[in-house]
Amino acid sequence: MDERIFQFKAGRPIPDWDWQHRLPLDKPVSSECKDTATVFRINSTYMDVTDQPYKDRQWVGGGVIICCLGIIGSIYCGNSVIQNPNNTIDSYLITMLLLVIGAISGFAYVAFKYGRDEFFALKRRPIRFNRKEKKLYFIRRRRFFAKSGDGDVTWEIPWSKNSIFCVHRGYAEHRPVYHIRHYEVDEDGNVLRAFAIGRKWEEHENLQGLLSQWNYWCWYMNHGPAELPKPPLFFSERENTRESFLFCLYDLGMQASVRYRVAMMPYILLMTGYRLLALWTCRDPVWPQAVMDVSVIEPDDPYDEPRGNTPIGWGETVLARQRGDYPDDPKMEIKDWQGEADPALNALLWAEDTPPTIHHPTKAPHER
Repeated sequence: MDERIFQFKAGRPIPDWDWQHRLPLDKPVSSECKDTATVFRINSTYMDVTDQPYKDRQWVGGGVIICCLGIIGSIYCGNSVIQNPNNTIDSYLITMLLLVIGAISGFAYVAFKYGRDEFFALKRRPIRFNRKEKKLYFIRRRRFFAKSGDGDVTWEIPWSKNSIFCVHRGYAEHRPVYHIRHYEVDEDGNVLRAFAIGRKWEEHENLQGLLSQWNYWCWYMNHGPAELPKPPLFFSERENTRESFLFCLYDLGMQASVRYRVAMMPYILLMTGYRLLALWTCRDPVWPQAVMDVSVIEPDDPYDEPRGNTPIGWGETVLARQRGDYPDDPKMEIKDWQGEADPALNALLWAEDTPPTIHHPTKAPHER
């Protein structure tokens, strides 16, 4: 469920379901706290995480390429109709030309709307949680004619009780799909702009991961990185061909059988090609100088990761887990959690139209 496809409606109120499922910044929403594969880097000053489309850009990239091929095919069909020596000005010819023009217009609209963020754009659009400034900085779009210090188009969101973060629910192939969405509203409560953070979660049960993820970000912003478990992996900021291949391979499921992966290899390679074509036309993001000035990392910061022997990316992390050099699914429990103790059952409660009441635990968490 790409946020650019399931978009918000500007000028209208926040959807009722989203508003009912607003996420608090100062209270945990489940009994566990962990990252679910969203982090590029973390330190005592800031944490860079993914935007929601990051892991699935091969899908949108592939759709844009198909639309471009559709434009070429429509132009070819239109030319064949026009060049036919037996043409007469009749309703059939006019109908065919209108269909061709409509097809070209439709393909061009889709290719531009979604392709401008995938091709000749940015390799990634990180969201920076700056805990010292108590703000989120989000690189939204490439700036082609930037002045020195401007960087790319960046939004700034305060981390305060007035900021609105919600669980957003959509449907894809008749299945619920969720992501964490931030809404900015005007004085009348109508939406001005919105964006999604991190990734998507499919089906009701996977809301468990969304809630654990929200606990992870909130703990970092409110208390720092000292007690946080490690992310399951650090995404590479220099994605290579192997990483692109692994993104598409694991998109079929981390536990898929070898036989199934071999059978699906033509599809995996095709999707890898789509992802690589998008990346090869893009450049790395550039933060505005104002953001860089408040993102200085202390040289002796003990929580600055990844560094040293910390694995980066899918390939290195999987090998490190197999060797026992990196934890598998690291998490911590919220001690004195007063809600549903089972994270999976708690997730099902959040999937209802009215979520459970959130209580504030009296003590700090301990790592499991």
